[in-house]
Amino acid sequence: MNGSKDKHGRHRIGAVSFLNSRPLVYGLREKADIEVCFDLPSRLPALLDDGCVDAALTPVVDMLRPGRSWKIVSDACIGCDGETMTVRVFSRTPPDQVKRIWADQASHTSVALARLIWQETYGHPLDVCPLDDAARTEDCDAVLLIGDKVVTAAPYGFTYQTDLGGAWKSLTGLPFVFAVWAAHARTPVGALPTLLSQARDRGVAHAEAIAVREGPGLGWPPAVARTYLTRNLSYTLDGRHRDGMRAFLRMASQRNIAPSYRELVFT
Repeated sequence: MNGSKDKHGRHRIGAVSFLNSRPLVYGLREKADIEVCFDLPSRLPALLDDGCVDAALTPVVDMLRPGRSWKIVSDACIGCDGETMTVRVFSRTPPDQVKRIWADQASHTSVALARLIWQETYGHPLDVCPLDDAARTEDCDAVLLIGDKVVTAAPYGFTYQTDLGGAWKSLTGLPFVFAVWAAHARTPVGALPTLLSQARDRGVAHAEAIAVREGPGLGWPPAVARTYLTRNLSYTLDGRHRDGMRAFLRMASQRNIAPSYRELVFT
């Protein structure tokens, strides 16, 4: 896509298909000049690469991929300042004894974070295998799951749980940022940054209503969804969140968990 709008005069944006993105796109799906495309976090960078969307809610680790020249186009994000509830490692043995996990491939950032946490906290690398149809959770010693299913379809038989947002806060004292709104550096985005920030502001203000209206359709009990959207998650890329994002990317790069670090570009 060469311009900031498609041939029908609409911005196309790619958003995470989980409950956590709903406050970020509040009111946008009803706008005639915005089309919201929902997909898994790990698939959104490809939509941006292929020009299918003008901007995408991109896993932060994908900002460093070689050959990509992307910019962050909004101060809206998906982050946390402590436990996130929906990014967890379930294990049958104590976390310090875990050497291998089977990982949900829906989020590149969460996989990198798990590897970094284990390296920094327990002093050994983590072998990560893809969790797919050939690797059922009941056959695994430890699994990393993200998104709605952590709450709506939590696995059985695991004695220990490690919330990666909480583990990062314990390690660094900083918030963590999972995803940001990104666009190609040369794509003219016009008023889109303002629209995205305004949508976030409306969504945060109506987070309780979003939890009650949209949570049950995604399998969430309303009370749990309300706590999740209003207490566990943070949606503003302020100074502390930028510090946490940079710290994660630098550390992951130094440990060869992420591509070489470079300073991110903001509009």
